Amino acid sequence: MFVKMRRIQNALPLEETHQILKRCPEGVLGTIGLNGYPHTIPVNYVFFNDKIYIHSAKEGYKLDNIDHNPLVSFTVYDHVEIQEETFTTTFESAIAYGKAVVIPGNKEVLMEMIRKYSPSFMNEGQTYVYEQYDTTFLIEITIDHITGKRRVKK
Repeated sequence: MFVKMRRIQNALPLEETHQILKRCPEGVLGTIGLNGYPHTIPVNYVFFNDKIYIHSAKEGYKLDNIDHNPLVSFTVYDHVEIQEETFTTTFESAIAYGKAVVIPGNKEVLMEMIRKYSPSFMNEGQTYVYEQYDTTFLIEITIDHITGKRRVKK
């Protein structure tokens, strides 16, 4: 069902792939638009309990797309460096494929987002989450397939 990575020598073990997902600040969510075209959008997220969670408003195009077709992709990349002299780029990346569902705000997941994005404001974040969690949705992605890749300088 999933295409095998062409340059398998660049493949990363699952634990390293998970580490990339944990540390990257932003990802790109890919959905299938209602018009049949792919739709990608940069998002904040957290990788928690082997799932990807994305904070979301209660309405919008990405939610319409997920409702129409729950199959999604999610990409993160890090340590990108252009290698001018060799006409290439070095990087680390992870690409996950899975099924997305829209769920109500969840205090535990939202606190993980505070921990990731605002660690210096945990007390304020906890107050914010407990007061506002029911005004938001989360997109929860259950991963069906994931690949990690590292391209190093030659």
